[in-house]
Amino acid sequence: MLHPPRFELQAQQGNRLRLTSSTGAAIEVFVLEEDIIRVLVLPHGDLRGPATWSIAPGADDTPLEGRNRRDLSGFSLPAFALQSDASTLRVQTSKVRLSIALVGGFCTWEISRAGQWQAVLHDRATQAYNFGYWDDQVYHYVRREPGEMYFGLGERAGELNRAHQRYEMRNIDAMGYSARTTDPLYKHIPFYVTWHPENGTGFGLFYDTLSDCSFDMGRELDNYHGHYRYFAAPFGDLDYYFIASPDTPLDATRRFTWMTGRPAWMPKWGLGYSGSTMTYTDAPNAQEQMGEFIKGCREHDILCDSFHLSSGYTSIGPKRYVFNWNTDKFPDARGFVQSYMDAGIRLCPNIKPCLLQDHPKFAEAKEAGLLVCDASGEPAWVQFWDEVGAYLDFTNPKTLDWWKANVKSTLLEYGMVSTWNDNNEFEVWSPDAFAQGFGKKQPIREAKVLHTMLMMRASREAQVEYAPQRRPFLVSRSGGVGMQRYVQTWSGDNYTSWETLRYNLKMGLGLSLSGVSNIGHDIGGFSGPAPSPELLVRWVAFGVFMPRFSIHSWNDDKTVNEPWMYPQVTAQIASLIKMRYRLIPYLYELLWQSTQAYEPVLRPTFAEFPTDRRCYDESDDMMLGASLLVAPTVEEGQVERKVYLPAGARWVSYWSGEAFEGGQTVTLPSPWDQPVMLIREGGVVALNVAEQHFDRRADQRAFLVVPTSGAGEAVGGCIEDDGETEAWRHGEQGHWNVRAVSDALTVTLHVSREGRMPVPTDTIEIHLPAAEARQVQASQARIVEDNVAGGWRRLTLQLLA
Repeated sequence: MLHPPRFELQAQQGNRLRLTSSTGAAIEVFVLEEDIIRVLVLPHGDLRGPATWSIAPGADDTPLEGRNRRDLSGFSLPAFALQSDASTLRVQTSKVRLSIALVGGFCTWEISRAGQWQAVLHDRATQAYNFGYWDDQVYHYVRREPGEMYFGLGERAGELNRAHQRYEMRNIDAMGYSARTTDPLYKHIPFYVTWHPENGTGFGLFYDTLSDCSFDMGRELDNYHGHYRYFAAPFGDLDYYFIASPDTPLDATRRFTWMTGRPAWMPKWGLGYSGSTMTYTDAPNAQEQMGEFIKGCREHDILCDSFHLSSGYTSIGPKRYVFNWNTDKFPDARGFVQSYMDAGIRLCPNIKPCLLQDHPKFAEAKEAGLLVCDASGEPAWVQFWDEVGAYLDFTNPKTLDWWKANVKSTLLEYGMVSTWNDNNEFEVWSPDAFAQGFGKKQPIREAKVLHTMLMMRASREAQVEYAPQRRPFLVSRSGGVGMQRYVQTWSGDNYTSWETLRYNLKMGLGLSLSGVSNIGHDIGGFSGPAPSPELLVRWVAFGVFMPRFSIHSWNDDKTVNEPWMYPQVTAQIASLIKMRYRLIPYLYELLWQSTQAYEPVLRPTFAEFPTDRRCYDESDDMMLGASLLVAPTVEEGQVERKVYLPAGARWVSYWSGEAFEGGQTVTLPSPWDQPVMLIREGGVVALNVAEQHFDRRADQRAFLVVPTSGAGEAVGGCIEDDGETEAWRHGEQGHWNVRAVSDALTVTLHVSREGRMPVPTDTIEIHLPAAEARQVQASQARIVEDNVAGGWRRLTLQLLA
């Protein structure tokens, strides 16, 4: 085809428009929300790809067999204006205006801001789409504007700004990866935010595909086309969503998260320290080794809530066999599980979706047709660990039932309460490997990530069916769009180095900006040399701020990353872990806000301060929620930390209570056990101030509050429930609401409770900066204690109503 097709509006059915051409090509436009419009480009007029498992607006999940791509349920479908002339079709909501050139279908996107329309995205003027020009692949080329920044694309190595780089989304087991350079990695999230710091506005683009795909963000140049960036995929359809983000990049992140499904509300214990190592379960005396971990926690007073049980418990010889218990290593598996539960530590067992050819259940699975097979019906062999095997086909309902039955019988019935879905990248490259596709046979390589998603869904359903009143907890290494509906995740098998520590921070921010907030990293590094004492402590001092906090390792020298591996720093690590538990009420509230309001837990400073140009400089800082700025030390030998404080707010040191004006770089002390933390003016941070020990837990609520320096309010609070059951769905939860209303002379504290508190109390602590000189008074409460310690003024309030 030498010339682009000319389109005409053929039909309008509600909020769906269809444009067709004489060549058979079609473009469909869906007006979904005031700020979301979708474009579907069909070179041959019809859909080629499967249903979608990504789109679940405001919902907990999609239908098991997927959602019809023309299903518009869940969207508000607003009224819109439609105009056309001989050259252009225009679609306009209150927030977005899309202009489509009828020759070629080229799109121009505008956002309404302050009453003015502002152009933010243009298709490339030459061959923006593939209407059969080159091959059968999917392409989308757009103009690249000077100064644009790109954030997201999920879990990516390197800097947070993706400009001038190229990325491949092809889920792979990247053991020992470089957090600065390795690509691809474990996740498949084809969504990113374009942001213009100069004009302070932007948008999100989501490409709804299950195919492996790639993004070139300006690394490629071609003299014939000007500056551009593009998306490409070998399979499926070009089906993309434009999301207006007029004020902050978080606008697009929130809407994308809402559109792809409500993040799972997981049990509170999932925020505690989780031990793990492959070394224990690989040992011949694994059960004894696991018992030593409990003794170590008790001896060193290390708080711990869970343990990720590595796959050695399933071994026969050196190989791993999912749903098999090695009774030589674990002669009393049920007693072993009970011993951990008695110590208050939940086990999260590793499970894998590939059966090795000599797996005890292989013949059973093959006979039942549960495996991915070739055209002849024989297993489609793949390399998996040190053997060949075949993946389970999770688009076969019989496989889902088999998987759930085994999760229940070999894990949950033993006393396990969670699952660790691992090695689930589904590395199938052959075109001659097929999945049943819920009745529509398809090459698995065209939708590998779908099996990843359905595996974690099946694991979750097994847990829900087995214990319907218990809130499920799941972890998955690999995943795709919508994984936040099911699991907590981490950045995979990282390499032990200072560089990894620095770039894992950026990797976590990229995931959070892509809708996945319940995340973490293997603290200390998983692969490679054992960390030095300094590196281990600094990594713990960073990891305590991540929703997932797990020390996990498979060190080359067979040592184990344990809190007590270096006696000279054990006290600092124990102190940091206790600080983590002090912060759990704040983290729990942030995850609640993620579930209820689609707020990212981690965020770069520019997301909170989009008008401060200094915040766009690459840094090693991050915001934990809207109130807490965290600046980990990521360089060897440093005892101080320079940190830029965003303009527009004062900042108060967590450790000293000292206040600093924003808009400047300050140098703060950074002892090994005191990572730099600053609370934002107007911020409220919930704490557990009760004394905590391994064998003796307590919970006492307090709030760090930084009142505004002039007239204004500091506002915050935290969710309270039993932390473990589904009773919250039926109203069994409460919430603390805290406000500090300031003027020139006074700070008035307003503290209230709503809902059903799991532990009734009439007292609460409020911690104000010690330098706060204004008169402090309380509304509907009596101040019964007022003293100063460590730079903070601690007030105990007795509520009167």
